[in-house]
Amino acid sequence: MFQRILVPLDGSTHAERALPVALRLVRASGGSLLLLRAVNTATDFWPFVPDKASLVQTAVGSEETEARQYLAHVLVTLHEPDLAVETVVQVGPAASTILAEATSLQADLIVMCSRGSTSLVRLLMGSVTREVARHSTVPVLVLREGAPLPAGPHPDVGRPMRVLVPLDGSSHAKAALVSAASLAMALAAPAPPALHLTRVVKPLPTNHEQDEVYLERTRMFQRTKEYLQRTAEHLREGWSVPEFAHVAPIITWSVVPDADVAAAILRVAETGEDTEGVSPFGGCDVIAMSTHGYSGLSLLTIGSITEHVLNASNLPLLIVRPTPHTDGKPADWMKTTLDAFPV
Repeated sequence: MFQRILVPLDGSTHAERALPVALRLVRASGGSLLLLRAVNTATDFWPFVPDKASLVQTAVGSEETEARQYLAHVLVTLHEPDLAVETVVQVGPAASTILAEATSLQADLIVMCSRGSTSLVRLLMGSVTREVARHSTVPVLVLREGAPLPAGPHPDVGRPMRVLVPLDGSSHAKAALVSAASLAMALAAPAPPALHLTRVVKPLPTNHEQDEVYLERTRMFQRTKEYLQRTAEHLREGWSVPEFAHVAPIITWSVVPDADVAAAILRVAETGEDTEGVSPFGGCDVIAMSTHGYSGLSLLTIGSITEHVLNASNLPLLIVRPTPHTDGKPADWMKTTLDAFPV
């Protein structure tokens, strides 16, 4: 599970909406909460005045003092005396400071709240969350303003907290599974976690003989089903997250034919989809996606499918940037699945 969870705060109630979710994750893992306030006193456009350097130093000092007082106040309002909490104030632009401190503090998850989920989301989200999501080397959980937060037990006791993981046949896309499993365990505890794996398959061109199209489509769906089924089995066996095998996870999967990959992912996440051996399940609570992948059918890249999902969905989105392996090859559990069931 995530052990060091970073929450950037800017003094607004909007940013503070990330705190209940971060607290739930910290309680589940027994880890620590990192509260960061970035102080950015831009001086490039200040009018020329005598002793400007002294004025800048005074202004920055005042902002730092206010930031420390603010974080101290937040710490008191948490009412968590037994919780391990670190507070940090740094001077610099918000996005770059968050990225730098995530590395310096050895955070393994950043939790942030974005603004809005309308057609104006690009404008309303602002540049900070977007820049952090694009460039962070650690997973970023983006929460939606005004949407329900996964900060407590699922409101429907009849169904589990479920995380959707779209896959495209690449090891990069599958890298999101490790973080998704950790997030599902923390959010669902003490109930069993649930993952839903989905693969969107684009329709084949129609410029072939009908029989050839049908046969190729049948083969493609069969390969995809085998790939998802084997991936689910590996997760249950603990290949990627050993502790996942000990919490009786619920893992479902579906193959979705659609020319619009992002729209299909959103449909599965928000309304549910027929799954193998399971009736429509009523949707998911979180989406977990890699920032990039490779496949002839779809590319999960920030700026394309992942960004479309980020812009359009009200659901929290866990964005994961895969890290290269030291030998340049996928981990064994990924490679085995891909070799056995190439798609």
